[in-house]
Amino acid sequence: MTHKTKGLVIRTVKYGETSIIVHIYTELFGIQSYLVNGVRVSSKKNPGKANMFQPGAMLDLVVYHNELRNLQRIKDYQWATLYRELFYDVVKNSVVLFLVELLHKTIKQPEPNTDLFEFLEDALLHLDSAGKEIIVNYPLFIALQLPGFFGFRISNGYTSSAQVLELQEGEFVSERPLHPYFIEGEPSYYTSELLKVQHPEELAQVKIPAANRRAMLQAYQTFFALHVPEFGVMKTLPVLQAVLG
Repeated sequence: MTHKTKGLVIRTVKYGETSIIVHIYTELFGIQSYLVNGVRVSSKKNPGKANMFQPGAMLDLVVYHNELRNLQRIKDYQWATLYRELFYDVVKNSVVLFLVELLHKTIKQPEPNTDLFEFLEDALLHLDSAGKEIIVNYPLFIALQLPGFFGFRISNGYTSSAQVLELQEGEFVSERPLHPYFIEGEPSYYTSELLKVQHPEELAQVKIPAANRRAMLQAYQTFFALHVPEFGVMKTLPVLQAVLG
């Protein structure tokens, strides 16, 4: 039996000489793995389609689904969204790769989540058309919004008497904790400002120095690692920090 669903490509691995195994976050089934045959073969009459399965691609899929199998198959696929810049702009693509790695490390079960899927689809569309003043804050925005879909988040209780962000509990507190998992000063303040942002366009109004952005991204990685088992270290983070300056 076949099903129609949208899917966000998360990760692709070569399989054999011509095929790939692709991990896709689908609207209907959550995270799934698919074997796609022959997409790495190209000719004048039949150009290869492997580029359709690059991380961040949003596809319309017709899939076979068997809950007893770990590896599914795709009957048909086509672009659901044709981005203008995401795959060609180095900075935007670095943000996309950061987003999909964050998602890949955080999702542990295949259950669908319509709200999360719609958030991701909307976030990529806004990123595609965003200007530089929005892009520099976009990874921070994503990293603060995404945890809410998985049952943990940073609560914005920043006040004049609670200016230390304690990362284990995700709360602003008045004194430094005894452990090292906290941020304070400007990174803590700017985190509070970003937590007030409701729409990506508002990110342009939050002016954060580059050094603070780097410190905040490191802190948010720590926050995820404290709450997601086996989260580890993000490979895309050093690249993103370098690209964003």
